[in-house]
Amino acid sequence: MSFDTDSEAQHLKDFTNAAVSDSVPTKESLQHATDSLIVSLPEDGLGINRIKDHILNDLAPGFTGSSRCPTYYAFTTGAVTDAALFADWVVSTVDQNVHVHLPKDTVATAVEDSALRLLQQLLNLDESRHPSRLFTTGATASNVIGIALGREFVISEAGRRKSPAINTSVAELGVLEACFQAEVTGIQILATMPHSSIYKAASAAGIGRDSVVLLPLSEDEPWRFDLDALAERMSGKHTIVWISAGELCTGRFATTGLEMTCIRSLADQHGAWVHVDGAFGLQTLVLPQTEEYKALNDGVRSLELADSITGDAHKLLNVPYDCGFFFARNVALQQTVFGNPGAAYLSAAALSIPSPLNLGLENSRRFRALPVYASLLAYGRAWHSDLLQRQIALARRVASYIVDSTAYELLPNDDLSHIYMVVLFRARSVSLNERLVSLLNESREIHISALPWKGSTAARIAVGTWRVEVERDFGLIVKALDAAVDDTA
Repeated sequence: MSFDTDSEAQHLKDFTNAAVSDSVPTKESLQHATDSLIVSLPEDGLGINRIKDHILNDLAPGFTGSSRCPTYYAFTTGAVTDAALFADWVVSTVDQNVHVHLPKDTVATAVEDSALRLLQQLLNLDESRHPSRLFTTGATASNVIGIALGREFVISEAGRRKSPAINTSVAELGVLEACFQAEVTGIQILATMPHSSIYKAASAAGIGRDSVVLLPLSEDEPWRFDLDALAERMSGKHTIVWISAGELCTGRFATTGLEMTCIRSLADQHGAWVHVDGAFGLQTLVLPQTEEYKALNDGVRSLELADSITGDAHKLLNVPYDCGFFFARNVALQQTVFGNPGAAYLSAAALSIPSPLNLGLENSRRFRALPVYASLLAYGRAWHSDLLQRQIALARRVASYIVDSTAYELLPNDDLSHIYMVVLFRARSVSLNERLVSLLNESREIHISALPWKGSTAARIAVGTWRVEVERDFGLIVKALDAAVDDTA
């Protein structure tokens, strides 16, 4: 079966510009899409033209337009750049499984390695410090990998520190036997305000959700580490330190550069693993070193000292959802945990590029690297820095408006210098606050999310799209905020 490429391209372009243009579907479109679902498998098939019509005219109007609508601020999925969209079309056409490095068969793994190196260059991360590089399905998968490596490291390190030293690899012995031999009775994960995926990672790695211990600096700054409590808690314990580089609710950072240096020293002293979850904030590394961004720059300073670092390319680069990345300092350790021994058809010679299936969870891997490669090269360093600066500018304009408002309260405080791409706020009126997110979303000017904050509900605006235009979008946000107040007046 063949396709008219030009016709298909125009059809898809018309669809993305029209069918999914609003942030969320209307109730009528959503109901129609639901009612039109075909729930009985046809015997002979309906044909591609019928299915094209069904998808574009029945189902597509029921999809969320988060990537196409510049004022969708709920889930931080980003958008899709034109370069990334083109590359993703090629990805689906060539349908590569980027699992084994086979340089005589395909260039796919070399493209992935190049894309990851370009990404490290964008983030000003030394490629030699984190030579293990991998694309994943997202930061959650990356966090699971990081915690699994941390588990392997701290138990093996406990064995190495015995006298005489012994090999206590979880990958080889299993969690129970390795812990028994190393005399490890438990592993703790120390964090502040981590993403919920920390609990999934702890569970999947066999450490347990109860191993997560929060060490906030104070009630007013719960996203920051209490270093004294951290040092006390690490003494004599087997530890993974989880650094939130950009916290979900507030966008604030768990550490400063000086604190990160202290944590690295403590980790080396106690044989701990340091993991950075940078899904929300790692892109701060592209900002210029100016007074305007001083607080943000300090929040990501010295993150390169971590053993593992994760991030989301769909947030940072606006490539198709889902796409995460993972950097680590120890390639051999990663291959120990995630290697595929004994599978002859998966083997490859020891080359400069490790086979990705020996570094992560998946053996079957989509060619996520190509949209990243295309977008990075199409737009370059300056474009990505300018994009983040525009996103911050919009967030700070909105935050400033809220600070000056008599109807709204900025959370966690009025310090605009720490506003990143997330604005957390609530209505001062309890009755308005209970309805606030619904009222704002019903306006159809913007679409945001609700989060719990210190016993009440807060509204959250997360600016993550390359389509941001500060003046236009600020006006739409203010219009929706003013209308919500008028509605309850």
